[in-house]
Formats: sequence, structure tokens, C-alpha cells
Amino acid sequence: MKQFTSFLLILVLTTFSFGQTKDLSSMEDELVILLSNLRKAEGDQAKVTANKLFKEKIAEVTQQKEALNFPFSKMETVGIIDSPDKQLRIINWNVEKDDFSHTYNCFVLHFDKRKKKYFATELIDNSFGMPFHPSEIINATNWYGALYYKIIPVKKGSKTLYTVLGWDHNSSMSQVKLIDVIYFTGKTLKLGAPIFKEGKITKKRVFFEHSKKTSMSLKYESDRERIIFDHLSPESPSMKKFRSFYVPDMSYDAYILEDGKWILNEDVIGVNKGNGEKKQTVYVLNEKNGKVEEREIKADWKNPSDPQNPNGGTEHVAVTPQESKETKDGKEHKIKLDKKDKRDPKNVSFQDQVVNKKKKKYRKRRRKN
Repeated sequence: MKQFTSFLLILVLTTFSFGQTKDLSSMEDELVILLSNLRKAEGDQAKVTANKLFKEKIAEVTQQKEALNFPFSKMETVGIIDSPDKQLRIINWNVEKDDFSHTYNCFVLHFDKRKKKYFATELIDNSFGMPFHPSEIINATNWYGALYYKIIPVKKGSKTLYTVLGWDHNSSMSQVKLIDVIYFTGKTLKLGAPIFKEGKITKKRVFFEHSKKTSMSLKYESDRERIIFDHLSPESPSMKKFRSFYVPDMSYDAYILEDGKWILNEDVIGVNKGNGEKKQTVYVLNEKNGKVEEREIKADWKNPSDPQNPNGGTEHVAVTPQESKETKDGKEHKIKLDKKDKRDPKNVSFQDQVVNKKKKKYRKRRRKN
């Protein structure tokens, strides 16, 4: 009798679980139709109506805790990103109006691991009633509006602060990249935390406004625990006060994670990781027959000073110019010498393509500004 009861219990639980998944799947089908209606809508009023219906259905779906892990793979024009710890999910989309301005919609799904409770919170775009770049801690009903594309958990004592990277269309002249923080006090969602250090200045969030005619890189490098980004400079000194004329100047800065805070480091070296493949094909000259041949190698960095390196054992140092003097015809003349950089080559990475002359030129302009 006990075996039969156990079998019946397993059957009931399996059926219930399948029913929940099937229910979310059918709800997603409804969402796909509503989303299609939204994207096809013409005119602001039609878009507002279609977006309201879509958002109401999203709100209904997110009340189920299974929505935290359900794939929702059919909604192609909605951003869904998950935190690495799987405790936070952001469902995010925008609506372009007839004047090409954007409104944003966002639901944040969160599972409190300690309290074993699930919460779903809607962020309400209230950007028209807010400062242009709000600098204080804000709540879910006073959101500036953006599309988020990356979540980075940061432990702060017993709390987890979720650093997020985002983008905002902003205006016809400029666009914005941003770094913010999402965290919870109980079930209340907050945005902004004093964890961004720039020298003696501490910020609760960071905005980067720049020209519409260019793009700015802002990304997280997990292996270096840093958020690296293009440094922005005005196209000319006369445009210093106008952010819509700021563009990347070929140098990079980064916020590096130290003791639960993001510390600004200027003029860091960027590196391209390649295409993520473990192996890559290169072309080499066969010294015996003089022909160019394909060769497959591991796509990782080789330390030239490592004796195990195929080319290996050679001392590898970065060099920088320094001024010295030599005596010639009884007179001293200034000359350029190469100064060895004593840094460990393991800790130095190099960007794939760096035009040194242009970089120096931009740095000089940056110092003047």
C-alpha cells in the first residue's frame, strides 16, 4: 500500500510540474501575439494601447515564480537577462514613439535565497519628471528608463548588489550608456548605491552621454573583474560643454572591483579575446620548401619568457622611450633610449590593433581638456 501511495504522489507531482510548464508555454504564445501587435502598431495612441495589453500579460506571467527560469525564447524583441547566480532576472523592452523618442518597460524578478521568497517588481519609466541624470538612490516608481544588457553580482556583507550595464536612446543628438545598481531591502527594490569611487568622489550610478554618430564600448571582463569602457572626449576643445559632441578618443578606462566597490582606473590597456574558439588557424612559412601553410594552434596567450614556449626562453619586456645624453665632439646631445618595463608580462595585455601615434595625439588633447 505504501508503494502504491508513493507512486501516486510522484505521478501527481509530475503532472502538476508539467501543467505549470505547459501553462507558461501557452502564456508565452499569447505574449508573442500581443508583442507582434505592439511592433506592428502605427501611431502613438495605438502603440500605447498595444503596449498596455502586452505589459498586463507580462505582469500576470511574472507573478509565477517559474517565470524566473522559464526560457521565453519566442519573444525576440524583448530583452531577458539573468544574473550568474540565477537569483535575478530582468525582462526589458522599449517602444519607439512617432517623434523617435523612446519609452521603456521593465520587470525585475528576484528570489530571496535566505527568506525563500519570490518577488516581481515593475520599474515605471518616470523620466519626464526626473533630473536628466539622477544621482540619488531611487525606487521602482521613479525609474529613468533604459535597456539593460548585463548583470554583475557584487557581494557587500550579507547583501548582494546587482551592478547592471544599460543603454538609453536619449535624444536625436546623443545617446547614453550607464552603470547602476539594483538591490533589495526586504521586497522593496532600490536603484543606486555609493560603490563607484573616482578618486575622492563617490557616485551612486554612472552615466556616459556621447554623440549619436558613434558607439561607445561598455562591457564587463569577468576574468579581470573590471568594467572597461571607451574614454570620451569632445571632438574639439570648443565643444567641451556639449556632450552630444563627445566621442571615444582611443583610450580606455575601467572600474575595477575592490572590496565590494568599483574603483576607477584611467588609461588601462584593452585586449581583444578573439572569437572564443579554443583553437585558431594561422598561416606560416615552411622554411624547408618556402611555401605558406595552414597551421592550427591553441588560441591562448604565450609568455615569450617561458622556457616551455616553442619560441621560448627569451626575456620579454615592454619598452618606453626616455631621454639620455651622449658626448660627441666634446658636446652633449640628447638622445632617445629604450627604457625597460619591469612589469610581469603575465599581467600585461595588449590590444590587437593600436595605432601608437594616434593614441599619443589623443592623449595630448585629453590632457589639454
